Amino acid sequence: MPGTVNLSNELESFETGMDSVVIRRKGGRIIGGRSLNMEGFNEKYVKAGHIIIRSTNDEYDYKPMPVSDNAYSSLPENYEYAGIWVRTTPASDARGAIQYDGEINDKALPYPIDSIKAALKTALPSLYFMHD
Repeated sequence: MPGTVNLSNELESFETGMDSVVIRRKGGRIIGGRSLNMEGFNEKYVKAGHIIIRSTNDEYDYKPMPVSDNAYSSLPENYEYAGIWVRTTPASDARGAIQYDGEINDKALPYPIDSIKAALKTALPSLYFMHD
């Protein structure tokens, strides 16, 4: 099921402190961005740097990688890695840019990627994970 959003949300201001350092070098992004399918995602925000996945059965179904216990869960069946969420957004208004190419600060991501880094590099070979 593709994501849907309410385009008349109230203005909300928040700062996570990491948005400005997650993307080290801009690269390719999905043109027009995407609205995320938030089914099963229980966090208040989709933070900059969150891993985004897409359905292999529905090209419009993008969602945040599932998390539990402050870590990424397993990649769900019939999904593949799509990229990195570029800026923090409220989960109630999850629409934005997904970057699949460029340089990402792996130490500024909201959850560790050590257990999935090899799979991410295979799925997104032009996305580089580096840090200072």
